[in-house]
Amino acid sequence: MLAASPNSLDIGIVCGYFALTLLIGYLTRRNPGNSTQYLNASRAMPLWVAALSFLAVNLSGMEIVGLSAMSAEYGVTTLHFFWIGAIPAMLFLALFMIPIYLKSRARSVPEFLHLRFNSETRLLNSISMLIISALLSGICLYAMASTLQCFLGWSFLFSALMGGLLTSIFLVLGGLRATIYNELLQLAIILAGLAPLAFLILADSHGIHGLVSSLPQDKSHLWTGMPLVSREAPMDGFGVAMGLGFVLSFGYWCTDFRLIQRALTTKDRQEMRMVPLIAAAGKLMVPLLVIVPGLAAYRLFASHGIDAVTRNAVTYNYDQALPEMLRRYYGHGLLGLGIEAILAGLISGLAGNVAAFSSLWTEEIYRPYLASAKTERHYIFVGRLSMMAGIAASIATAFIALRFRNLMDYIQLLFSLFNAPLLAAFLLGMFTRWATPWGGFWGLLAGISVGAVHNMAVRAHLLSYGSQMSANFYGAIYAWSVTMVAIAAISAFTEGKDNLQLRGLVCEFKALCGGSRATRAVLALALLLAAACAILNFWFR
Repeated sequence: MLAASPNSLDIGIVCGYFALTLLIGYLTRRNPGNSTQYLNASRAMPLWVAALSFLAVNLSGMEIVGLSAMSAEYGVTTLHFFWIGAIPAMLFLALFMIPIYLKSRARSVPEFLHLRFNSETRLLNSISMLIISALLSGICLYAMASTLQCFLGWSFLFSALMGGLLTSIFLVLGGLRATIYNELLQLAIILAGLAPLAFLILADSHGIHGLVSSLPQDKSHLWTGMPLVSREAPMDGFGVAMGLGFVLSFGYWCTDFRLIQRALTTKDRQEMRMVPLIAAAGKLMVPLLVIVPGLAAYRLFASHGIDAVTRNAVTYNYDQALPEMLRRYYGHGLLGLGIEAILAGLISGLAGNVAAFSSLWTEEIYRPYLASAKTERHYIFVGRLSMMAGIAASIATAFIALRFRNLMDYIQLLFSLFNAPLLAAFLLGMFTRWATPWGGFWGLLAGISVGAVHNMAVRAHLLSYGSQMSANFYGAIYAWSVTMVAIAAISAFTEGKDNLQLRGLVCEFKALCGGSRATRAVLALALLLAAACAILNFWFR
């Protein structure tokens, strides 16, 4: 099957998306309100908008390209990132953590840490999240530039500059509200652009079982043949279950600034709890769009392929898995829609991370620590300036992503450094009364430091693993464990907060599982999703 190249129709479709993105920014530009509404859209969104945005912010082009690359490299085991690595954590967020966020009246993750621990813990978390937002923005911009370079032949730097310019225009106009509505557009385009690709690949492979059976034995199962513990295997059972299934997934879904930010945009407690559950239902089906193209690309990448014009052997980068499948299965028109699907996800992901960067700087660092008595108009102006700074940072950090074999290796490395320690601080902060303010601060700092030292040891070949992903899993386990131990040890020797200060900040299980009809609906949906997740893991075992 010959690979197609974009023609004027395909380019016109992509340009039409760019124009629609700018239109959304223009339509949402008026009446930004105060800085909280502009940067956080607090209590302003309907349930269905917040839930779809919650799913869309995760289903960015960064994840689409990254997980397609992972499935081309690791095979069916990539499904762990959807089921073990997503559904349990999303259920935990809905059942336990959302009610605590709500009772605390915190508008963001760092603000909750301020209330539960102290301002120093809030500042440390804000700075770490500012760094990870800039790095994730760079990943989005890297993937966007690579896609434009692959299809249109633009240089990497020019592609990155164009993507950054487009995102900055609509984001500065509309703030987080524009970002959320653009995420809904992105989700619709991804479904329209990638669903036909999955259908064509499955038809060509005679169904999902035909596609999976064409893979090597070690890449065609979720659990079968995976060693319990191994430093040589690409992934092992303990690393997947503990590192991915607990530490990384709970650290991402339960503490990620952008996700919590979107759940808190709804109007009441039950709607907030339903947001991650509705998104989890969509997460069960996403693999058809993302994993199927990567599995099909495995055979192409394994043989390296032959260029149709030069007849020379072609060596592929795993991040090219999805673009290559689009070129091979789509004709003109559909190809433009497929390119648009990737770019829509990437632009939306970039906008989400830059919006988080702006909100973190303005609301969590600048306002509380540097300028606490300015007008709302001033904070909106600072927020817009920091958006531009976030775009500039993303252009600079995009070049770091060039050093990794696939994007998901890099993404999970970042989560192991920053989100894994944060999860430990949240668990002890939300579910114990004895964790002290300084225990939270020093424990979080110790966990981040251990994660960084572990990564440096891997880079220096002092520690070896079967893959970068396995190193990420174990790095997350070490960072989480050290944070837990450090918080417990330091809390034994430092002063904690009294019960009055902890009111609304610590879990009360009786209040979470009340008997209202709305609460029963939340529990029923959570049980249904858990059962579906278990069945899928058994089916693909």
